[in-house]
Amino acid sequence: MPRKRASPLKSAPSVPTTSGREVDYGPLNTRLGYGLRRAQIAIFADFFVTFAAVDIRPVQYSILTIIEQNPGLFQTQVADSLGIKKTNFVAMIVALEKRGLVKRVPLEHDKRSYGLYLTDQGAALMPELHGLASAHEARIIERIGAETHAALFAPMKAIAAL
Repeated sequence: MPRKRASPLKSAPSVPTTSGREVDYGPLNTRLGYGLRRAQIAIFADFFVTFAAVDIRPVQYSILTIIEQNPGLFQTQVADSLGIKKTNFVAMIVALEKRGLVKRVPLEHDKRSYGLYLTDQGAALMPELHGLASAHEARIIERIGAETHAALFAPMKAIAAL
């Protein structure tokens, strides 16, 4: 079992350059895309630490959650809902199948298409994954406050709809 490390969100130390010189970010400090990407890096770093013991990545958790909430969706529907290229998605599903978490079931009306379902093992794992995700989200809320956290969703959805 991997050793649990401290969350990157709990202690956000500044990262000095190798020369020790402070970096002037110039207009990057006012570029939303840059700020969102830096936030994503910090959030993913905490996610990786939180989920290390179960060896689940953010995209895998997203896929498993969509399948859990929508059993029987086609592979294409799950991939599209998460913005994953279909060619990349197949490899992800194969990996989750090999771990015994997901199964593809041929559809009766079209044997070339598959519905995606959690296996019993996958379904049994989901409460633990959701608990880990809740702990991860709680650290984000602790860092930015519940009000700010709640207020971020609408603007992010609007940006995603560009």
